[in-house]
Amino acid sequence: MNKILFYVILILVFQFVGCNSNRSSLDNTHLGGCILIDPVAEIPSDIYQMTNIIETNEYEPFNKKLTVCGIILIGRDDISNDFMQKVGETIKEMFSPNGEYIDRELQKDLIRNMYKYKTVIPLFKGEDFSFTSSDEKLWDRTTRQNSICDIIMEGVPGQVTEVVEHILHFVTDIGMHYTFSDDWGISRSSTLYQVMQEAIDNQYYNVDQYSEIEDHEDRLRVLLQEYAYWLIYTSWDLRENYGPQEAEWSIYNSAELNEKLPGSYQLYNNVIPKVMTSPSIETLESFIN
Repeated sequence: MNKILFYVILILVFQFVGCNSNRSSLDNTHLGGCILIDPVAEIPSDIYQMTNIIETNEYEPFNKKLTVCGIILIGRDDISNDFMQKVGETIKEMFSPNGEYIDRELQKDLIRNMYKYKTVIPLFKGEDFSFTSSDEKLWDRTTRQNSICDIIMEGVPGQVTEVVEHILHFVTDIGMHYTFSDDWGISRSSTLYQVMQEAIDNQYYNVDQYSEIEDHEDRLRVLLQEYAYWLIYTSWDLRENYGPQEAEWSIYNSAELNEKLPGSYQLYNNVIPKVMTSPSIETLESFIN
């Protein structure tokens, strides 16, 4: 599916299903159409925990959840437990506290913020993220009570990228935004916005397709979350092995990023290695094999 078509549909699904939905009320509670403005959840004593898959009615119409490092994965019966657990393991590896450059206190701050602002990732089977009419009101309530900025689809082409990209969207939209607001905030005053503009001006990041997103704040959030993903994914040198080959981003590896956009690479180096690491090749390959 074309990425911009996907986002337009997704924004519609998030914001306009349910009889009681309206854009103005969402603006009062969520930044950029999806990020809770006020903290609403308690932080567990073990912030690094990865739970078992638990049956729940907290996130209807989804009926099962798995919590790991501040992120709650939710799914329906059509999502395999194996896939859900592998996504959880990927997140767990990203936030291993034992990485060579990890600053444990900074990492803990980031994870705590993802708990506080209820970071919830829905898992969908394939490209079917439709709801029955009876489920629409339940979904509307779930999106309003949580920070839900994207989804992860099981059983689609480019499964490694699908998983890593959309985990990173939630980490940067919520965790990085609240932990490092000056540098990584979803804001026109952040360093992330400044280096993104440089990439746009130098034609390394083509954002023409995103003009179809009508709401300005939604479009800003999508532009910044995509750019943050490309910075991290490219700096981890994952694109050459896992794609995508054709995209709005024209840089393929960390060396090229450092050469062409040193300010962006510096932004990555100043924070990301201190709070998370790339998942292992073994874990990434498990989505293919």
